[in-house]
Amino acid sequence: MAFTGIFTLELLMRLWVCRRPMRYLFSFFGIVDLVAIVPTYLQIFVVGTQYLAVVRILRLLRMFRIFKMAHHIGEAGVLMSALRASQRKIFVFLLSVMTLVCIEGTLVYVVESPYNDQFSSIPQSIYWAIVTITTVGYGDMAPVTVIGKIMASFIMLTGFAIIAVPTGVVTAELSKQAKTDERACGECGWKGHDSRAIYCMHCGTPLSLTNG
Repeated sequence: MAFTGIFTLELLMRLWVCRRPMRYLFSFFGIVDLVAIVPTYLQIFVVGTQYLAVVRILRLLRMFRIFKMAHHIGEAGVLMSALRASQRKIFVFLLSVMTLVCIEGTLVYVVESPYNDQFSSIPQSIYWAIVTITTVGYGDMAPVTVIGKIMASFIMLTGFAIIAVPTGVVTAELSKQAKTDERACGECGWKGHDSRAIYCMHCGTPLSLTNG
């Protein structure tokens, strides 16, 4: 009841300060705010509606308000730009890893299936290869043949090298973004120019004159 009272007070204050209260009330977050408090009041006056209190889980959607603030933080913007710039490289990398895992899983199946019931199918073997190459190692499956153990060792060593690739790609893009942000226009102070830009994208001032 205390939390419901706080949420109710907040909703009333939002409606009070909004220029268009009804427009906010029927917006997505306005409906979420309303649905989050109504069941508590219903269970007081209507018998059997206490089960509707489960919809109060919608209060968790308030976290989206906090996440939206990240767009106003420079560091978060740099990180998002770096992730967007590296998404194609990461996609190609993941596709290559999946291809490698399918090949290794199939080879291990061919080697292990006659002697090991755990490798009962190719998908099961591919699952083992994924668990092994990511260094998770659940231990529910393990090769028993010499060739299978050699292949497992190769997959494990490959996993250490694979883990470093996405980190290096994102780090390189972060470095590029940091250098890009340093290029501020001397006329208007606008930041975020491309490293190859000659003119300010905001006011048109030549960057070569203001940034050396």
